[in-house]
Amino acid sequence: MGFAFTLAVRYLRSKKRGFISLSTLFAVIGVALGTAALVAVMSVTGGFRAEFQKKVLGVNAHVMVLRIPFREYRTVLQRVSDMPEVIGVAPFSINPMLITHGHRSATTMLKGIDPERVGSVLDLPEQIVAGSLDGLRAPPPPALSEQEAAEQEAEQLEQAAAPAPARPRSAARPLPAGSIVPPGGYQSELPPDDPLPDELLGDPCAGGGQDLPGIVLGYSLQDTLRAQVGDCVQVTSPTIGFNYEGRQVVPAVAKPFRVVATFRAGFEQYDARFAYADLKEAQAFYLRSDSVTGVEMKISDVDQAHEVALRVNEALAGKPYDVIDWMELNHGLFTALRIQQILMSLVLGIIVLVATFTVVATLILMVMEKKRDIAVIKTMGASDAQLLRAFLYQGLLIGLAGAVSGLSLGYVVCRWILGHAIALDPKVYFIDHLPVLLRPEEFAITFVFALFACLAATIWPALRAARLRPSDAFRGA
Repeated sequence: MGFAFTLAVRYLRSKKRGFISLSTLFAVIGVALGTAALVAVMSVTGGFRAEFQKKVLGVNAHVMVLRIPFREYRTVLQRVSDMPEVIGVAPFSINPMLITHGHRSATTMLKGIDPERVGSVLDLPEQIVAGSLDGLRAPPPPALSEQEAAEQEAEQLEQAAAPAPARPRSAARPLPAGSIVPPGGYQSELPPDDPLPDELLGDPCAGGGQDLPGIVLGYSLQDTLRAQVGDCVQVTSPTIGFNYEGRQVVPAVAKPFRVVATFRAGFEQYDARFAYADLKEAQAFYLRSDSVTGVEMKISDVDQAHEVALRVNEALAGKPYDVIDWMELNHGLFTALRIQQILMSLVLGIIVLVATFTVVATLILMVMEKKRDIAVIKTMGASDAQLLRAFLYQGLLIGLAGAVSGLSLGYVVCRWILGHAIALDPKVYFIDHLPVLLRPEEFAITFVFALFACLAATIWPALRAARLRPSDAFRGA
């Protein structure tokens, strides 16, 4: 390395004994800026993916088993909980609902959960920003005395033994004929409104609402409804009157709930559209007895979710279950993020390649300027290989200086972004700040790429300098 390396360093320095020549400085700056841009964008796009994954996995489980209707979920719970990869399992139901508070209302997805199991599957307990999950399940009704229990049982037996009233046969109705003017004319008064049932006339928060079941609202949903912890809301099913099989049922028109907590997942799509209630209360809206939407699981290694889903599907073979993992559930989102990261990295990689053309231009100018020096060195006994190594060392030193400077600049930019938390519109980007993920492997890949690009750009000028004949150099002079 001795002679070739010394010659490379000498050529990189300025003629006026400066530390570095102006052309070399521009080449280093070009490589540094391209490297800094590449590593910063890779960190930001990686931060988007990591942030979305964190938010999605905080609200959704790693693996889910779905079926409608799902009445044998307890057997499935036991079967999947015995798998070594599964560290948490819980049943759930999810249905669209309308939540009303005062004169404000919002459509939401009401997810019924088991308060005793939810902490082992979701990050909901850690996402609570106000209140707690303690009041999610309504307190049990007071115990009846022996006399009241006997009277209630006798009343139920009497109702069951009473014969059903006979339905009158529908007679053929005559077609309307004659005048359509009302008997009192068009100025007549309308009949009085039908009276509302008592459950709708009464105040749902009468008595403080302590006996009501609890509900947990998303941060943005709570702001939309102007509901605080302790307030009461009405939850109504938008599919009242029918179940999934299309048969008419008679569910509750509306059920009052008391807001016991507010959660903030950091993902606007969930904070504005999700609410949690006790599983038993959510089941009562559709009168499907003890049925759920699915069973969700948390596994030890989130990256192995697809393999675990396949094993769960094999364990439940022969039954009509849909087993999906979190990547399949959010396939569109994460595929778009991956494509965005790859394309942005390719574009900025091209910028690094463009920056290497400054290295090529610098070395070509240097070869043209140092023709006579190269000829003298070759006549003094320097070999072509030594000159080739000397110019390769120049490209390597420029690439090394540019890559190190670019990585340092990119790291400073990333730390600045992390420190200032640049705000984003959550309705557009789903998160409220610009995320950054600093990963050593991405810095290493960027460093190797920049160094290799600079070294590859040096090959042609180095070959041209090594093949220069002393006679041609002096003849041209």
